[in-house]
Amino acid sequence: MPGLKIKDLNVTVEEQPILTGVNLDVPLGEIHAIMGPNGTGKSTLAYTLMGHPRYQIEEGEIIFNGENINAMPPEERSKKGLFLAFQYPVSIPGVTVANFLRTAINAHRKTKNPDDKGIQIPEFRKLMIEKMKLLDMDPSMAGRYLNEGFSGGEKKRVEILQMAMLEPRIAVLDETDSGLDIDALRIVSEGINTLMNKNLGILVITHYQRILNYLKPDVVHVMVDGKILQSGGPGLAMKLEEQGYEWIRSPEAR
Repeated sequence: MPGLKIKDLNVTVEEQPILTGVNLDVPLGEIHAIMGPNGTGKSTLAYTLMGHPRYQIEEGEIIFNGENINAMPPEERSKKGLFLAFQYPVSIPGVTVANFLRTAINAHRKTKNPDDKGIQIPEFRKLMIEKMKLLDMDPSMAGRYLNEGFSGGEKKRVEILQMAMLEPRIAVLDETDSGLDIDALRIVSEGINTLMNKNLGILVITHYQRILNYLKPDVVHVMVDGKILQSGGPGLAMKLEEQGYEWIRSPEAR
């Protein structure tokens, strides 16, 4: 089945249980949001999905497009169409945005065809300018070193540019709204909406309802104490904004 399916996922970090039975389906063509308090395991889920070695799967399965990817390294998950936008994108001095993107695209192309010689520079440049225009980005950013001296909004827009260039099947956005002012949040969200289509599923991880004013999720999931306790429509996010998370722990709420 196309999309992402998580079955009874239990994860530890340095032998400390963090996720304690997560079940989740994110089909292609839908936006799902995970909300929850600090320290409940949201970012742990994101890093586990991408295969970070610090996060150990003790039980359960991650099924991506019908294939169990539990043992798959991060680069292979990426090549198969799984994408993670980081909460805190790192800077890479000496590597321009353009060179980084071209290297990533070529790695993906080689997976499909080992004899592929890589995307030609004119073709790459045309594609990159097209995507930057789609996301309302200044083309001059392509020549800057990756995230070096970038504002929070610029860093997050470059993450979405990567998403646009790589065209993943499932994109996990780990607190993309973190550190953004209102204008930057709107611009980044509009970029995400521009890329949304029937062949893309998006999982948005956030503390706050404000980004969901722009992204309009199909389903909102509430994660507390390492598991998803409730799922519902966009109205659930509004209730969390008004009442917080404590009520979700009561048996009556489930």
